[in-house]
Amino acid sequence: MISPMHTVATADISAVAHSPWLWGSALVIFGIIAVQSWIYLRAAKTAGDGVGLSRQDLNRAFRSGAAASVGPSLAVVLVAIALLTLFGTPAVLMRIGLVGSAATETASATIAASTMGADLGGAGWTQDVFVVAFFVMCVSGSAWMLFTLILTPVLSRGSKKLSSISPRAMRIIPGAALLGAFLAIAVTEVPKSSMHVVAMAVSGAAMALMLLIARRWSVGWLKEWALGLAILVALGVVYLTHHGILG
Repeated sequence: MISPMHTVATADISAVAHSPWLWGSALVIFGIIAVQSWIYLRAAKTAGDGVGLSRQDLNRAFRSGAAASVGPSLAVVLVAIALLTLFGTPAVLMRIGLVGSAATETASATIAASTMGADLGGAGWTQDVFVVAFFVMCVSGSAWMLFTLILTPVLSRGSKKLSSISPRAMRIIPGAALLGAFLAIAVTEVPKSSMHVVAMAVSGAAMALMLLIARRWSVGWLKEWALGLAILVALGVVYLTHHGILG
């Protein structure tokens, strides 16, 4: 029998942060994610068969998606590891692993802690403050999901209508949206330091070179892994430059 979770004004949050209730909730959430992923894969295969895509094309698309997720996932993992001491493993798995925006989750927790006169992980970071911060993080993430639930059908109807009016526009808009998203991220990161400039320049050059090679010599697998490889090349060059190995 699991006893209810009680909080006290102590700086040791481990008893609350690693509560069996939180571990159970984290396992349930990841179980739901696994089931959803399986459903999406089945739906993609069914839709692919309906539009004439071969299984080879679908597998190539799945591999490309996996490679494209390396960079964002790596960034989230690194930040999540740093946050383990603040929130504990179950909370990090539930919030960072589910929503994926470490910056948003940290900002929500910081604001919640400040309203109780505490600093995130610092003075006044007690079990009570942790519970309030974690609750605010959950509410913040719920808002994301609620808006997605409401707006996705609306946008789907809009895309179908636009596709019937101008099929060419629907071929352009997804690519333009993806390009805009990457540029928005780049604009916010580049001014931070010269290392950010190096990372963007090297990753862009590596990506362009690999796509050129893939197109020139018909190297299909290189197209699929170009994004992930470009990120790894940029990380390596930045590391070597930061430590003065490249001058």
